[in-house]
Amino acid sequence: MNGTVSHFEIYGENLEALTAFYREVLGWDIQQMPGISYWRVQPPNSGGMGLHGGMTLRAIPNLNGWLLFVQVDSLDETIARVVEHGGGVVRPKTAVPRTAWVTIVADPAKNIFGVWQADPTAFPMPEPD
Repeated sequence: MNGTVSHFEIYGENLEALTAFYREVLGWDIQQMPGISYWRVQPPNSGGMGLHGGMTLRAIPNLNGWLLFVQVDSLDETIARVVEHGGGVVRPKTAVPRTAWVTIVADPAKNIFGVWQADPTAFPMPEPD
């Protein structure tokens, strides 16, 4: 089990305006990834080290704030432990193609966080017929 905070995400609808806000207010380097609605966020003076993040459309309706993600060795085992200890799954396991498996869970007090398992072979499951 890793348990290291890996990154953060910020959500919104007008991502162009949101990226401009954080560039101007905090001086962040924010670059859109080719072909998708996801922007990588690199805070200044981090030299590639330290906490980094991204911006994307809301993963959950009315989700406001920044969401932290925790790196784990096994997403499925972590989900099972979350449920066993009184938490729940807010957003089901999803593939970030060729990057990772990800889910959003809640602790027993309903505080949510993301769980991330790096996997370069991750790919979405086919839709049922």
